[in-house]
Amino acid sequence: MAASDYTESNISLVGILAESFATELELFLEFLPRLTVALLVAVAIYLFGKLVSKGVIQVLRRSSMPETYHAFFKKLIKGLALFFGIIIFLNLIGYSTLAASLVAGGGLTTVMLGFAFKDIGENFLAGFFLAFSRPFNTNDVIETGGITGQVKSIQLRHSHIRTPDGCDVFIPSAQLFTKPLHNYTLDGLRRGSFTVGIDYNDDADKAIELLKEAAKSTRGVLKSPGVGASIKGFTPDYVEIQLFFWISSKDQENSLGRVRTTLMNKCRLRLIEEGFTFSSDVSTAVDVRMKDKYDA
Repeated sequence: MAASDYTESNISLVGILAESFATELELFLEFLPRLTVALLVAVAIYLFGKLVSKGVIQVLRRSSMPETYHAFFKKLIKGLALFFGIIIFLNLIGYSTLAASLVAGGGLTTVMLGFAFKDIGENFLAGFFLAFSRPFNTNDVIETGGITGQVKSIQLRHSHIRTPDGCDVFIPSAQLFTKPLHNYTLDGLRRGSFTVGIDYNDDADKAIELLKEAAKSTRGVLKSPGVGASIKGFTPDYVEIQLFFWISSKDQENSLGRVRTTLMNKCRLRLIEEGFTFSSDVSTAVDVRMKDKYDA
């Protein structure tokens, strides 16, 4: 009797499970068209995002925006498309409350991360704005915050600068965005100058003409804008004459330091040939002697 009851209970349990499975299967089959449509819509949104990102990249490649920002905008557009695809998918299958929670939770998470990583977020935001109005490009010579060097690479969070002494400096985008920035190569021109001193008895006008002639014949010095020279000031021992010249900032062979060194030496030799007295020749020599304490 007990065995019979046990068998009947097993049969009834199997029947209940089979009925439940059939019910769930029927519900799934009714839900399947809705799920299929939701999946198709989500995939279509993601593919549309990929298509838009490719179009944006094509437009950016025609502009002067660095390659670094191309990848950033591509990932940003694809990420937004994926996020909206998931939200719409959840709404279509009836999980609108979960979709709303994701949107609200994403906003709250963004605020919390913004406070936790304020400096990082500030640099990313500054880099984003600089992408549309960047005042420099790769290989430009810039100065900001007392740092001068050539731009080697541009990233979203920072820019890689190499100083003349070979030091690699990574400047945050926030500094480039908020502090004054000097670009010496934006228009392809860079001005150099140096000062020379001559004796008060020498002809300053003649010295100016000699310096200008030497500059015009020096390799790397541009004819336009022209060379300029003028009396800078008077010291107790000599007259200061300052010479200005321009070079092409894109000419890597004739850098400012090289051209200035060549020009200064040429001006020195020319003034010596014309019999000018240099500032070192007119300075007062002072002989300082230390008295030995053992001297009588």
